[in-house]
Parts: sequence; C-alpha cells; structure tokens
Amino acid sequence: MRFAYRYRFDTGPWSISPFIGWTWQDENLSDYYFGVSSAEARPDRPAYSPGDSQWISFGLNTAWQISDRIVLFGNFVSGGADSGITDSPLVEEDGFSSAFIGGTYMFGNVRKPSYIMDKERYGEWSWRVNYGYQANGNIVSEIDQGDFSKSEVADTNIGGLTLSKLLSEGNRVDFLGRVALFRHFEEDEGNGTFSSYAAYISAMGKGYSPWSKEEMFRWSFGFGVSYAEKVPIAEQRKQAAKGDNTSHFLNYLEMTLDFPLHRVSRSSWIEDCYAGLSIVHRSGIFGTSDFLGDVSGGADWITAHLECRR
Repeated sequence: MRFAYRYRFDTGPWSISPFIGWTWQDENLSDYYFGVSSAEARPDRPAYSPGDSQWISFGLNTAWQISDRIVLFGNFVSGGADSGITDSPLVEEDGFSSAFIGGTYMFGNVRKPSYIMDKERYGEWSWRVNYGYQANGNIVSEIDQGDFSKSEVADTNIGGLTLSKLLSEGNRVDFLGRVALFRHFEEDEGNGTFSSYAAYISAMGKGYSPWSKEEMFRWSFGFGVSYAEKVPIAEQRKQAAKGDNTSHFLNYLEMTLDFPLHRVSRSSWIEDCYAGLSIVHRSGIFGTSDFLGDVSGGADWITAHLECRR
C-alpha cells in the first residue's frame, strides 16, 4: 500500500514536482526480500524475519520542454525503511537514493493539436503478405550488406500477414503502427508448425527519380516486440551451442525495400501496391535485457512480399 503527495510548479518550459511518499509492505513481501530462512542461515547470517515494514521516500521530478516534441527530464528520490528492514543481516545501508535522467520525443504534435498528415491520407492503412526462408546471417552487418545465403543451422520457412496504420506523415519519413502474424513451417526440423506475433513501429521513407520526381522505391525500418508460441528451432540450436537460454518473447526488427508496381503495369488493382523484400529478425538485444530473458542471439528470415495500401 502506497500513498504519495506531489505538487507541481510550472515556470515557462520548466516543470518542478517535489513529492513525498509512505509505503507499507506486509510480512510476506518484506520477508521475501529481507528475511533469512532457517535453511539459508549461516554463522555470519542468522535466521531473521522483519515482519511487516514501513517506508518513507521523498524526491524531486523535473522536466524541461525544449520544443513541442522534445522533453528532457531528471528525477531524484531518497528514502529508507523502519528498523525491521535495516536490522536485517541482508541490509548494509540504512537508506537509499537514486537519480534518473532521460528524454522523450513525441511523434505528432500533442501540445498544439493539428492535422499531422494530409487529410486525403488520414485513416490510410495497408496489408502485406510475405513468404521466405531462414537466413544464415544477421540483419545487421551481413544481410544488409548482401549476404542472402540460407541458414546452415536450420532449413525452415516463414509466411506472414501484416496490417499497418499510418500514424504520421512527414516530408521525408512516415511513421506506421504495425501488427503481424507469422506462420513458421519447421516440420522437417522436428519443431512442427506454429505462429508468432509482432507489434512494432516502422519508419518508412521513399526514393524519387531526379528527373521525373516520381516515386521509385520505398524503404523502412521497424522496431518492436515478438512473441512465438514455440521457440524457433534456429534459435534453440544457436543458443544451445553457446550454452545460453532461449525466450518466447524477444525484440523484433524488420527492414524492407520495395518498388511500386504501377511503374510496370497500369492495372487499377495494383495502382497502390508494392513488391519487394522484407527481412524479419528476432533477438534479445545482445543479452542486455532481463525483460527479454537475457538472450544473446536470435534468428532471421529473408522474405518476398506484396503490400497494398487502402
């Protein structure tokens, strides 16, 4: 149970918010972190049960609004607990303090509401289907440099359906929200057939002809999260070779390059359609994230796609 009081002062672009808080933890929660059971006791670490506990904290939150889209902030907090906690043989300090600094970039314009895209594109969405094979290299430093070789670890295929919604339109880059369903075909590798799901934000840019100013190609880079019903066999084998763990929930990356089909045909049904390549990637961000299971490694697929706007 926690109660806190915060008061905010605004002075131009600056915001300052001092606060104070009181927290109560029951006996089970306090004992979980600060108790010592009889099985854990040693001569230098006797058995101990703190009972329920109370905590006091105070601090300061600050924010600096640099522009309508950019905010920098810094937070500081200090506090401590009652003697039931500080007397625990697991505790060395009577109090704690921490500081945090960061920044935020807001897509669109939330402080001065206005249309963030052409009214004709408002509500624009698209669908995409893709199919491809397990890649041997990594999305960065290998596939993006032209290594399209098939995997030596596992021979599998993947098919997908992606739905996209235009979030904001820019002079050079559009931002899209995307959700994807992938079907993994790994029967020949003994891992069956299963699905994975991805949700991510994608930045998409376009290339134009210097002579006609017509659209020649599109590129995009997406970042988000992926959940697989089964861990893909390539990830299992790569991690087992290193003695590392695997995770169903991982980071998701995607790179695409495609070309407008209206440049090769004037048929109305492909007027807003594109064909190209999508690189699908799952990984644990080099084992730096507890949230992603501390996984260092992942898997990649190279796919061909067809995407149409509506």
